[in-house]
Amino acid sequence: MRNSMSEEQDVRSLWRWIFGSAFLASMCCFPSVLLVGLGLMTISAGDALSDNLYFGPARWILYGLTIAILGFGIYRYFQAQGICTLDQAKRERNRIANTVILVFISTFTIYLVWNYIILELAGIAVGLPWEESAFWS
Repeated sequence: MRNSMSEEQDVRSLWRWIFGSAFLASMCCFPSVLLVGLGLMTISAGDALSDNLYFGPARWILYGLTIAILGFGIYRYFQAQGICTLDQAKRERNRIANTVILVFISTFTIYLVWNYIILELAGIAVGLPWEESAFWS
C-alpha cells in the first residue's frame, strides 16, 4: 500500500504535466504577447509572428509535442503508481481510461482558457490587433 504523501506528490506531478502541456500548446501566441509586452518587438512584428506560428505548421507541431509530452507524463504517473506491466494495466484499465480522459479534458480546458481568454486579453492590452478576431466579438 502506497502512502498518501507519495500519492499526493504523484498527483501534483501529473498536474505539472497537464499545465506544462497546455502552456506548450499555446506557444503560438505567448511569444508575441511577451515580446510586445516587454517592448522587444513592435506590434506589427508581434502580430506577424503570432499569425505565422498559429496559421503555419508550427501550431500542429506544438499540438503533436503537447500530446507526446502529456502521454509521457501519464506514463510516468502510472509507473509511479506501480502499474508497470500490461497485466497490471489490464487489471486497472478503468482507472487508466478515466485518468487519461480526465487529463486530456483538463489539459484542453486549461489550454482554451489560457490561450483564448487570458492571452487574448493580454495581447489586446499590449496593443496586438486581436480584438476583431476574439471569440467574444
